[in-house]
Amino acid sequence: MPDALVCHYWHGETPRSRSIGDTIITGMVDIPPPPSRLRADWARELAHHMDLEAGDVDSLPLARARTRWPEYASCVRAAADWTARVGLPGVLTGRDVALMVCRGARYHHDGEQYGGMAFCNLFLSEDSEQDVHFPWLDLRVPLGRGTLLVFDTCQPHAVIPRGASRFADRDFPADRDNTQVFLTWELPIEDPRVAQALHIAVDAVPPGAPLPDDGQLRQRGRRVSVHPETAQLVLS
Repeated sequence: MPDALVCHYWHGETPRSRSIGDTIITGMVDIPPPPSRLRADWARELAHHMDLEAGDVDSLPLARARTRWPEYASCVRAAADWTARVGLPGVLTGRDVALMVCRGARYHHDGEQYGGMAFCNLFLSEDSEQDVHFPWLDLRVPLGRGTLLVFDTCQPHAVIPRGASRFADRDFPADRDNTQVFLTWELPIEDPRVAQALHIAVDAVPPGAPLPDDGQLRQRGRRVSVHPETAQLVLS
C-alpha cells in the first residue's frame, strides 16, 4: 500500500477523511445458477441494448430479472448469512442492491463516487478463469458462481484473466462470452462494524483541514488516480 493515502468524502453535510482499508474479506457460498431464461435475457440485453466494451462495468435491470429468478431471495439470504459469519451481521439489511455486469474491469478505485462506502459483491457467473486483482495488496480472488467480496471502494482493483499481470482490451473480445454478472451492496464506512472489519480509521487527518468539494483519494495533498492498465499510482 502506498504511504499517506487519505480518502476525502462527505457524510451528508459533514466532510470526512479516512484511511484506506487494507483488508479484503472473501468467501464462497453455494447458490444455484441463474435460470436459463434469465441468462438468455441478459445476453439479449448485452447484445441489443448495451454497448459494453472491454473493461466496462454497467448495470442490468434488476426488477425485470427478479421476475425470471425464483432463487433471487435465496441468493440474497446466502450473502446475508455469509456476512453474519464473517462478523458483519445485519449489514445488508435495508441496503439497496444493484445488479451489475462487467467485461473485465480496468484498474480503478471508486473513492470519488463512493468514498464513504465499502462494497459487498456476490458473483453469479460461472468460473471463466478471471480474477479480481487488488494490486496494492498483491491479492487475487478467483471469480466463480458464489464468490463473495467485501472491500474498501478506495482500494484499487480490476478484473483480469487469471495469470495476467495487467489489464488489456484484447483479453476480452466482444465475440466471446467473458462477462461477469454480480449483485452489489453499498456498506457505509460510518458503520463501525464495517470500518473495524476493513481496518479503516475515520477522520484520519485533523478535523478542520481543507477538503475538496467532491470525493477524492489524496496522497500528501495531491489527488491520486490509478493507471487503468498497469495499476500504477498517478499523482495529479
